Amino acid sequence: MNYSTMAPYVWDPSFDEAPDCLLSSDQCVIKAQHYFVKGLIEIPVIGSSDVFSWGVWVSLSRENFSRAADLWETPGRESEKPYFGWLTTELPIYAPSTINLKTHLRTRPIGQRPLVELEPTDHPLAAEQRTGITRDRVREIAEAVLHSTNGGS
Repeated sequence: MNYSTMAPYVWDPSFDEAPDCLLSSDQCVIKAQHYFVKGLIEIPVIGSSDVFSWGVWVSLSRENFSRAADLWETPGRESEKPYFGWLTTELPIYAPSTINLKTHLRTRPIGQRPLVELEPTDHPLAAEQRTGITRDRVREIAEAVLHSTNGGS
């Protein structure tokens, strides 16, 4: 019920040793110029209390990233206003591309990943977040993700 990516779409393994780059399980900085936070796009499963989620990366402005980082371990951070960002995770099962969809990142209590809310557009991912998906769609996504991680075979 959850699929996640390890890094933003623009991350390159050569950044691993760069002093101006950082990749943790929650935050990413590239060349001290680009800032990302990992969050969840949650999609309700129709007819159940289950939620399907995508673990994705959102780019934030330097100011919003700094603010989010400053509050990362602060109780009550969930009362912070949402941060505008751009989705920087390619979810290849969707067309058109999910790169650069407009988002709002909502912090939640300590220990919970932020919630990523997509701008309500007609993009299939945004529509699914608004209206929910069926169990059959969850299985379809699982099969597509499994197929793509097996080298397409």
